[in-house]
Amino acid sequence: MEHILLLFMFFIPILGLSNGTETEQDFTWHLKKIPQIVRERTFSLDSPKFEAKTKLELNSVCGIECQRKLPLPSLSDLKDLLSYETVFENGTRTLTEVNVLGEVLDPAGNTTTRRSLRRKRQIYGTDSRFSIYDKRFMTNFPFNTAVKVSTGCSGVLISPKHVLTAAHCLHNGKDYVKGSKRLRVGLMKTKSRGNGRKRKGTKRSRREVSAAKEDPKVATEQRQQSKGDRKRQRRPGRKQGTSDGMPSFQWTRVKSTHIPKGWFKGVSGDIALDYDYAVLELKRPHKRKYMELGISPTIKMMPGSMIHFSGFDNDRSGQLVYRFCSISDESNDLFYQYCDAEPGSTGSGIYLRLKEPNKKKWKRKIIAVYSGHQWVDINGEQQDYNVAVRITPLKYAQICFWIHGNDENCTQG
Repeated sequence: MEHILLLFMFFIPILGLSNGTETEQDFTWHLKKIPQIVRERTFSLDSPKFEAKTKLELNSVCGIECQRKLPLPSLSDLKDLLSYETVFENGTRTLTEVNVLGEVLDPAGNTTTRRSLRRKRQIYGTDSRFSIYDKRFMTNFPFNTAVKVSTGCSGVLISPKHVLTAAHCLHNGKDYVKGSKRLRVGLMKTKSRGNGRKRKGTKRSRREVSAAKEDPKVATEQRQQSKGDRKRQRRPGRKQGTSDGMPSFQWTRVKSTHIPKGWFKGVSGDIALDYDYAVLELKRPHKRKYMELGISPTIKMMPGSMIHFSGFDNDRSGQLVYRFCSISDESNDLFYQYCDAEPGSTGSGIYLRLKEPNKKKWKRKIIAVYSGHQWVDINGEQQDYNVAVRITPLKYAQICFWIHGNDENCTQG
């Protein structure tokens, strides 16, 4: 049954194309010219205290309604907001100031597809999430791109050495959270050979081998002890390794962390959700297939207005959880959506499946970061939403710069 549901989910974009007027729409990844992010100067800063508590729900943040009342940032504002901090694994910290070159695309007018405001909840009606149990799906693309961050969030692989996640998983706007000093990323893997049990032919020490050769009684005792060890391992009720449907993880240390300055309090006045993203550089490259970045299209350019993401929700401990849903509202920088999600899935990469230019092949790309279940200010009142941060041309340029260290590979996206 799970296989049928997953196949249905994979073919949703194609099914949407065969319905009425949507057959005439152009669901294609359109390449856009990307502004240049250029490093100007880097300063050393004091090491962070790493004393903040991880908070997966934020209050009084500037959401879509708040953003509509704000003036567009000037070039000088953008240079300040897109400057960034880097924290290294030894605890040192730097601030890099940047310049923005090339045409900065003026944001399009806010497109809105409104629905009635909802009550406080993170699961809307029937829980529409799917736990991925089958290893054939779990360890293959696109599900294998989902990773676990040691501070309690999720993330997504965007290069052989980089992970995209939410900034608030690492920093509360004033200080870095506890645990981010020795940050690790968990990559899903299949069970180890022997399902976690010791091999039968466990290597004996030279002293044991020598003693067995000299005295046959010693050799007999060693064989009996080995049999007893294997019986103890097979005792009922004690499964070795990871149980079926639960992914095991290969944990990798993080070499450095990049967070845009726009996320920090005092720069934008308060926490701004549109800068709730961060990139982690792994200490060692992985050999898995990763998901490329894409510029976030408008709702009208998405098949069925649907988005997809997978993460590790806290209420389903140890399980990889996949969901898809429609977007209810959008601004230049944010999505509001109805995806069922719980804390733990924060930082997941939201993706779309569109056609490649001049090809019949469909391709998935990351177009947003799931910021989580947040409280936003609407006309002076707090309202809760599930929010995602869109990958705009400027954010694409910055994240691409963090990945490659230059802007040569970041001219189009």
